[in-house]
Amino acid sequence: MKKRILVVDDDTMNLSRTKIILGKEYDVLLADSGIEALVKLRGEKVDMVLLDIDMPGMNGIETFKRMKEFATDIPVIFLTASGLEEDVHNAIKLGAVNYLKKPFRPQDLIQRITQEFEKA
Repeated sequence: MKKRILVVDDDTMNLSRTKIILGKEYDVLLADSGIEALVKLRGEKVDMVLLDIDMPGMNGIETFKRMKEFATDIPVIFLTASGLEEDVHNAIKLGAVNYLKKPFRPQDLIQRITQEFEKA
C-alpha cells in the first residue's frame, strides 16, 4: 500500500506541481488551507504532511501547533518561500522533521521524503 502524503499550500499551482511530482510513488491528498488540512488529518490516515508556512488565515506554524494536539506521530516537512530563518527555526523547534525552500527541485523533495520515511 502506498504511503499517503497530505500537501497543504494556498497556491493551487504548488499543489498541482507537488501532486505530479509525488503521484507515482505516493497517495497524495491536497488541502489549500490550514483548516482544510486539520479536517483531512482528523478523517484520513496520513503518513506525512508537507506544509507551507506562509498561508492566509491560519498559517503553517499555527496549523502545525493545532495538528500536534491530536496527530503527534505524523512527520511534517515545511515548505517555505520565505527566506526568514526565524520561520524555519520555529518550525524545527516545534518538531518539524525537515524543511525545503521553494522553489525546490523535484528530486530534492523526493529525497527529503524518502529520508524521513526511512527513519521511521
